[in-house]
Amino acid sequence: MELTLLGTGAPAGLPRPDCPCAACAAALGPDARAATALLLDGALLLDLTPGAAFAAARAGRSLTGVRQVLLSHPHDGPAVEVPAGLPQPGRVPDGRELTLLTGHRVRAVALDAPGTGYAVTGPEGQRLLYLPPGGAPAGLEAPSESYDMVLADVVGRPDALAKLRAVGAIGPTTDVVAVHLDHDVPPGPELGRRLAAAGARAVPDGVTLVVGAYEDVPDVPRRTLVLGGARSGKSVEAERRLEAFPDVLYVATGGSRNGDTEWSSRVSAHRERRPGSWQTVETCDLVPLLEAEGPPLLIDCLSLWLTDAMDAAGAWDDAVWAERGEKVLRERVRELTEAVRVTRRTVVAVSNEVGSGIV
Repeated sequence: MELTLLGTGAPAGLPRPDCPCAACAAALGPDARAATALLLDGALLLDLTPGAAFAAARAGRSLTGVRQVLLSHPHDGPAVEVPAGLPQPGRVPDGRELTLLTGHRVRAVALDAPGTGYAVTGPEGQRLLYLPPGGAPAGLEAPSESYDMVLADVVGRPDALAKLRAVGAIGPTTDVVAVHLDHDVPPGPELGRRLAAAGARAVPDGVTLVVGAYEDVPDVPRRTLVLGGARSGKSVEAERRLEAFPDVLYVATGGSRNGDTEWSSRVSAHRERRPGSWQTVETCDLVPLLEAEGPPLLIDCLSLWLTDAMDAAGAWDDAVWAERGEKVLRERVRELTEAVRVTRRTVVAVSNEVGSGIV
């Protein structure tokens, strides 16, 4: 099953007209994106967008063979003109299945936001899932097998990937392609890094992909260290790198501080913004967690772990430090470093950056 991406941008496109932001200013050449529309085997068009016929021609394709046009999300503004020869666009009711004469089977997937997702099975059994902007599946059941390809709003709804991974709909070999890219995406290489952390990638408009063919699926970074000064957004960045995964163990090394209302408020804010499926453990005993099998670890933070290790080693007492404290601390650091080096878990760790902020 061949998929041609006539566009990969948000409904308004990228760059947005008259927008001076950095993302729009950098959206030039292959980084400029029309509204997302997908052409499958020249027979099925998912989302009719302005200029679709010209976009197909630029990609070396034609819309003359299209037998079905399906819409995935409500369209704001005037209706898009239907090019001559194309069937009128329609929408499949949630849970219903449509079979084309070409052998393609399309099942409508219910969402938690306005719109419709489409699960498409090709004539030879390849499976694709397309989600509209801002949409994530609702009430998912475990599929018989993972999709070969998923196209979704990875930047805007990373939790959609988490839901799909939780039921096995996204597997290790699923090609996850980010679409509906808007001007809230980071410009330049940072977009690629952000998507790689979610196990996804972006491609330019006009690219044709073969669904089910092996692609070099981005490897999720195994070990990531997020550095920065105090209150610089380190924790938010660390959480962002794992928000596309359903099960994450959040390791808080700060402990509790009785009577410190500011600290309590910060801890509460951290908990409230984390996904409900994540678990939290408060400990500075990191080595056993790194040695065990399990979901990704988010360690926040190593600076507080080091403070705790220094307290335990007696680092603040010159006599204790000289006698055994330094040796004890060095051994703790060595053990942690080795555990991070050999762990099989995905790890994102936060630490204060020396010389940045108040540290």
